[in-house]
Amino acid sequence: MSRPEGMRALNRLNVKIFADGADRARMLELHAKPYIRGLTTNPTLMRKAGISDYRAFAREVLAEITEKPVCFEVLADEFGEMERQAQEIASWADNVYVKIPVCNTRRATSAPLIGRLAARGVKVNVTAIMTLAQVRETLTALNPMTPSYVSVFAGRIADTGIDPVPLMAEAVRMLRANTKAQLVWASSRELFNIFQADAVGCPVITVTADILDKLALIGHDLTEYSLDTVKMFYDDAQSAGFLL
Repeated sequence: MSRPEGMRALNRLNVKIFADGADRARMLELHAKPYIRGLTTNPTLMRKAGISDYRAFAREVLAEITEKPVCFEVLADEFGEMERQAQEIASWADNVYVKIPVCNTRRATSAPLIGRLAARGVKVNVTAIMTLAQVRETLTALNPMTPSYVSVFAGRIADTGIDPVPLMAEAVRMLRANTKAQLVWASSRELFNIFQADAVGCPVITVTADILDKLALIGHDLTEYSLDTVKMFYDDAQSAGFLL
């Protein structure tokens, strides 16, 4: 970040920013930033990044990132295979959290599997949650002695035209029953989501690299930003050679 006021603004926040992505070089670059407190990825991001060997990719990342949490997701749809994969992923490093979808593709709940894994001390990140009923069921399954993340996809909720803030605020309240479980504001859509998550007391937010690139804009004078935008439109029109 180049703007001191932006860094000061970040330092005043309680929410922890986790970088979401699958580009190894960028993950390592972001890991070095003190304001990045953890990292997450998923099969969709890895596919877009051209990852072909999941295990090798994960081990390369974990060889460099040894202290901050890193979340890797299971790939299976059958719960037996999910369980096997979760055990392997958890064995890769102590700072690994295993992402388990809240249900499989046939709508069957993952709660029993989450319960078994958490009871064995596997640190899970329950993902793709979008309702308070799913939050409640997940909390019932989690072991209050095992650290975990509960990822509510606030961005996708917003995509449906529903304001995710009241839901996230209630989820924050619900998670007070398990001090080892941390709520995650997942699938962020804009930089302002970081401030929204902090305002409702959400402990963690996942943010993709394209949004993180906007951190330098925090505190930017809006009049100057207006001028920057006008200049951009003008320069692009000139570069394109448009005529009227």
